[in-house]
Amino acid sequence: MIKYDRFSLDNGLRVLVHEDRSTPLVAINILYDVGSRDEDPGLTGLAHLFEHLMFGGSVNIPEYDLPLQMVGGENNAFTNNDFTNYYLTIPSANIETGFWLESDRMLELDFSQKNLDTQKNVVIEEFNQRYLNQPYGDAILKLRPMAYKVHPYRWPAIGMDISHIENVGLEQVKEFFFSHYAPNNAILTLAGNVTSDIAFNLTNKWFGPIEKRRVSSRNIPAEPKQNEERILSIEKEVPSDALYKVWHIGPRKSADFYTLDLLTDLLAGGESGILYTELVRDKKLFSEINAYITSDIDPGLIVVQGKLMNGIDIQSAEECVNKVILNLPQRKGINEEIEKVKNKFESSTVFSNTSILNKAVSLAFCELLENPDLINMEVDIYRRVNLEMVNEAIAKYFVPSNCSTLYYKSIRKI
Repeated sequence: MIKYDRFSLDNGLRVLVHEDRSTPLVAINILYDVGSRDEDPGLTGLAHLFEHLMFGGSVNIPEYDLPLQMVGGENNAFTNNDFTNYYLTIPSANIETGFWLESDRMLELDFSQKNLDTQKNVVIEEFNQRYLNQPYGDAILKLRPMAYKVHPYRWPAIGMDISHIENVGLEQVKEFFFSHYAPNNAILTLAGNVTSDIAFNLTNKWFGPIEKRRVSSRNIPAEPKQNEERILSIEKEVPSDALYKVWHIGPRKSADFYTLDLLTDLLAGGESGILYTELVRDKKLFSEINAYITSDIDPGLIVVQGKLMNGIDIQSAEECVNKVILNLPQRKGINEEIEKVKNKFESSTVFSNTSILNKAVSLAFCELLENPDLINMEVDIYRRVNLEMVNEAIAKYFVPSNCSTLYYKSIRKI
């Protein structure tokens, strides 16, 4: 059981504190409720750009990393479709340094053209390396606009097109910051060697003076139901053909979420996963295959993707994928496999919660979902999933009219 205390400041900052005296460290996590779904379609990638800008110096502190490193701290961040998350770990004796650094960059960044140009170049290089200059890297850039027609999930967190970052100006960056980076749009979580009293006092001291801001209202268009199968075939100079299939699912808080999570764990639980066992090891149709859910807050996707062995017909391989999924409830020993997956989920969750950083990040996300108690409930919810629920989910979601397929074909065999 992960115990926590929760309070809010007058400026709207939500704070959760989990005390863990088994460590000399404290994890400080700040989640900003802004992700790529909050961007304008004509100016995407700003949420991810800010992940970099936030380390480029604030209004009073020219360099973020150096003061933290001098007191034994480490930090990092990540951005996704729904939110941006910053975290650090630090010796508890030096915790106030973390509060000082995080509060100052929430107050205001160093909005200089030099800093912006530097971070733009970093993001542009990342876009090129991850999406354009490696085999299959642009698959997600093809898949998302196939599956989504109006919802901003139709572009990845890094952005729809690199020209958006290349052309963004300083005033646009400032407007995005002050419209989203605010105490009333953030969640602060602490886990480790810190008491709630100390956390409350330091939060009031360093974040209390930051005034509320007018946060941009979220008006995201709902994605209409997909009523026809969507197929795209492309040819590139890649080592082998690859298959990508996505199906629409409900939002993160839907009743089916944990059923679908368990289902994809059944299909792709490493080398013991059913897709790997049947299509890689036994039939040797694929060299690798994976399945997962995107876990987005708004309605997301189930993704199945795999790289084919040379000489295998991609449509025939696709038929085998569909057959494995649709026949999964009738598979011999399926109840035992479900129980195995449940045990694995429980053990990985328990192990994850030995980390103060993981607990801080999880608490922030559960608070964003408006249910911080979820951190203690997920294993029980997952364990309640049964074969009947899996069968119903397959029948509900794995239908051709709900599917978008990308055939990524090789024009040469490397």
